Amino acid sequence: MINVGCHVSISKSIDLAVGRAAERGCTTFQIFTSNPRGWKAREIKEEEAERFIESIRRTGIYPPIAHMPYLPNPASPREEIRQKSEEAMIKEVLRCRMLKIPYLVTHLGSHLGAGRDDGIKHFTGCIDLATEESGGEVMMLLENTAGTKNSMGGDIEDIAEIIDSINDKSGVGICIDTCHAFAAGYDITTEEGLSSFLDLTDSEIGLDKLKVIHLNDCKGTLGSHLDRHEHIGLGNIGDDAFRRIVNHPKLREIPFILETPVNEVRDDTGNIAHVKSLFRE
Repeated sequence: MINVGCHVSISKSIDLAVGRAAERGCTTFQIFTSNPRGWKAREIKEEEAERFIESIRRTGIYPPIAHMPYLPNPASPREEIRQKSEEAMIKEVLRCRMLKIPYLVTHLGSHLGAGRDDGIKHFTGCIDLATEESGGEVMMLLENTAGTKNSMGGDIEDIAEIIDSINDKSGVGICIDTCHAFAAGYDITTEEGLSSFLDLTDSEIGLDKLKVIHLNDCKGTLGSHLDRHEHIGLGNIGDDAFRRIVNHPKLREIPFILETPVNEVRDDTGNIAHVKSLFRE
């Protein structure tokens, strides 16, 4: 059975996210454990964490996945931002440990024009601190980007070089976003293009490192570097490509997380149902 879910809210109490995931037909789900647009995070109460863990056990929805907030930029040349980013990442790792969340997805950030090499050095230093705090319980997943100016991780080779620079490689995996890959110039819409992309990922990083796929269609064209998500099948990637992706023998066991729009066209439940309809038993 396909393991598919979406990003859900933690509003009012973090344990309520599990019920929201169940209502949408999720068998996995993703959350921000704190305000994604702020530096401060409300402390998670012990009873909240216990209810969250119990709800996961009761529903069987697994794995829960956390995503880093938007503000941290571990690749920044600005020391103040980098220090705040390191502190935020360590806090997120500790929150994931408390909630027994096995994966924390992070963007690689932007070097802000200071240069790719400096960006890699700064980012890997932050990840090294985070993996030290993980206690082997939380794996950091590096997410590919759409390749916008000064951003890190638009190329698979860049992500591979970053992983090679990390001290504890066992504590790091990757999350592939289909919208970002397409926008960065990887044509995953054809059988040959998808195979080529997976072969490149396997040779440079290893598909055993691929732990989560963000399944999103793309409003932009191939290589546009436009990071704008679309409903599954209604963007420039299309249903044929997503049918190949969710049924690919190398990808069928990987959790798929949707970060698609919610509007009058479709909501989360509709997009999850649509993805399930593409899956062949």
